[in-house]
Amino acid sequence: MTHFPLTPRLVQLRETHRAAMDRLGLLQRPWVILGGAPEPTMPAALLASHARVDVNNAGLAAKQRGWGPADLTVRRPVESWTVFPDLETKALLWYNARPRWRQRWKLMRQRQAKIGALVSLDPDDREAINQGLIGPEILAIGELGKPSTGIAALCYGLFLGVPEIVLSGFSFTRAGHSYDTLARPRLQVAEDRLALERLRSDRGVATSEPELAEDLGLRLWRP
Repeated sequence: MTHFPLTPRLVQLRETHRAAMDRLGLLQRPWVILGGAPEPTMPAALLASHARVDVNNAGLAAKQRGWGPADLTVRRPVESWTVFPDLETKALLWYNARPRWRQRWKLMRQRQAKIGALVSLDPDDREAINQGLIGPEILAIGELGKPSTGIAALCYGLFLGVPEIVLSGFSFTRAGHSYDTLARPRLQVAEDRLALERLRSDRGVATSEPELAEDLGLRLWRP
């Protein structure tokens, strides 16, 4: 597990979120994080053994493949609901600084969605976790100076002490997203590459994507 010095704020945050994930049955289970890259590599054994954590609208690709609802969906507040209005997830980790009542009101308006437990994390706290694990150097990398939602989910899981986190549907070479045909370019590539270079030595980090394992030296997950 990757460690870094914790401020009193992060100590409290870690205890609160560990308790929340424990109530959901996700703290002691290994995770597979499903990113949005086209043609994700998701072996059946990996789906069976790990809790599936979807990033933003990656759950649409999972639904199209018959994988069922995610155990957890990690979502940024500006992500469009029109892409996947019938999102179904057992729990939602929402990077959202709005008051709790406002978040619930927003979710109630998504009438086609079926969302279980709500866990929210202030974006400033998200970046404090990211910078603690990756290092403050990321602030000067790329156009945004922060990792993507998927890599932030990896940092979140490591911060909480999840036993293993496998990255599926992550790529620096495949353009576009698994859940649409727009072929949009990948963003935050420099930031994500730095993050994975810093985190690849953690024994709990792996990938199911052979090209990502070869490119960055990440451990390739095997049953």
